[in-house]
Amino acid sequence: MGRAYEYRKASKEKRWDKMSRIFPKLGKAITVAAREGVPDPDMNAKLRTAIQNAKAQNMPKDNIDAAIKRASAKDAENFVEINYEGKGPHGVLIFTECATDNPTRTVANVKMHFNKAGGVLVPTGSLEFMFSRKAVFEFSKTDNINIEDLELELIDAGLEEIEENEGTIYCYADYTNFGLMSHALENLKIEVTKADLQRIPNTPVEFTEEQLVDIEKLIDKLEDDDDIQSVFHNIA
Repeated sequence: MGRAYEYRKASKEKRWDKMSRIFPKLGKAITVAAREGVPDPDMNAKLRTAIQNAKAQNMPKDNIDAAIKRASAKDAENFVEINYEGKGPHGVLIFTECATDNPTRTVANVKMHFNKAGGVLVPTGSLEFMFSRKAVFEFSKTDNINIEDLELELIDAGLEEIEENEGTIYCYADYTNFGLMSHALENLKIEVTKADLQRIPNTPVEFTEEQLVDIEKLIDKLEDDDDIQSVFHNIA
């Protein structure tokens, strides 16, 4: 009984720890999306997607509503989206996307993470050409979905690639077609579980297990930073 209790307790703490880290990031994405457009998900595709992603992570409705309301608050005007790029241990390329109300604090923290890992920040735009920006949509494969038929349906919406892995379907399109693809999937009554813009490496690099240990330490630190929304890398 003691071990079972400790296991449940550890499992619950781990789950709460994950939520305590991801909910602020999801909330910030919702606030930024609502501020950029209108605070109505029916008229704002970016906001609709941010809410969708939050729901997929079981973020409570009250948290989502509060994040939308924050978009009209005075301090929300200070939020900016900014990117930082760097070379980590063993030459890994890392691209971070941030949403912050204090860029000075954010860049200092990002620089600290890289420096402690033996890496360095590079000028903004240096790694842009090393990654392709893609709109990526994920949803469950159901019995009534035929991959080949779906591919034909989505070509006009900018579909570039579609694949299935362990019951999940992934659709890729150029980032400029995010809205088109989102509407096309909605019209097909497909319930998307996650949709976002990703930076996919044009030339992925393989690293040894030992090298990956050092690299993953840095990535973990960056992902734990409250100001960093997404971390991309060129690991194969």
